[in-house]
Amino acid sequence: MSASKEEIAAFLAAEFPQTKCKVEAVGENGATLSHDIGIDELRPGGTVSGPVLMSIADVAIYVAILGRIGIVPLTVTTSLSINFLRKPSAKARIIAECTLIKVGRTLIVGEVALYSEGSSDMVAHVVGTYSVPPKRD
Repeated sequence: MSASKEEIAAFLAAEFPQTKCKVEAVGENGATLSHDIGIDELRPGGTVSGPVLMSIADVAIYVAILGRIGIVPLTVTTSLSINFLRKPSAKARIIAECTLIKVGRTLIVGEVALYSEGSSDMVAHVVGTYSVPPKRD
């Protein structure tokens, strides 16, 4: 049972209204999200803050999982590892491209490539694992 882009966007709007992440696409094995960048997302030095990059990556994995298994709200992050590769642009949206690399019954692993919109150079690489709650009969 999967969920569509529209179903996931509606779920996020209702249950996670504080997120600034926008669902751009959802497929069977991944998702693409974007995050607008403004003054609130910047850190000293004129770059996008690490927490913003981690946030969009985490949401991208969550959205990709919901696209694959359906709306399962208590699917939660168990680990998240990020490598910051280069300075993101302070004037461009962040684009997150997530691919699910292992989908098990209770654990799902995804990786996310983060880019400044308009650039093909990755600004960060993220790998995350999520725990899926057991199905109830």
